[in-house]
Amino acid sequence: MNDTIQIFGSDISAPPIVHARFSIGDVVQHRLFGFRGVVFDIDPVFANTEEWYQAIPEGVRPDKDQPFYHLLAENGETSYVAYVSQQNLIADDSDEPVDHPAIAGMFGTYAHGKYQLRPLHRH
Repeated sequence: MNDTIQIFGSDISAPPIVHARFSIGDVVQHRLFGFRGVVFDIDPVFANTEEWYQAIPEGVRPDKDQPFYHLLAENGETSYVAYVSQQNLIADDSDEPVDHPAIAGMFGTYAHGKYQLRPLHRH
């Protein structure tokens, strides 16, 4: 439910408050397609192109007002980067690491279904 306030004579609706179910480093699985991935970034609401969004079949197109996750993903054939809505993700309970070549550059140790971010060193 959005609250509406009036500013300078115009009604302004506050955006919905959403909470991310997963955090950076979590290993997740796609609810429909089964691929696995590691969360490396989170958008509180949809932040991709309209063209990308419209390419999703209408019957399975997710709502934009929910967190979307950037994943280092893998399936049985390849690794890639995926952008997935919260409604389409579940926690991965396999306790197996994800095989993606970019993981070593972003994350360190893996334990209990979660990768730890590497410390960022700046000069």
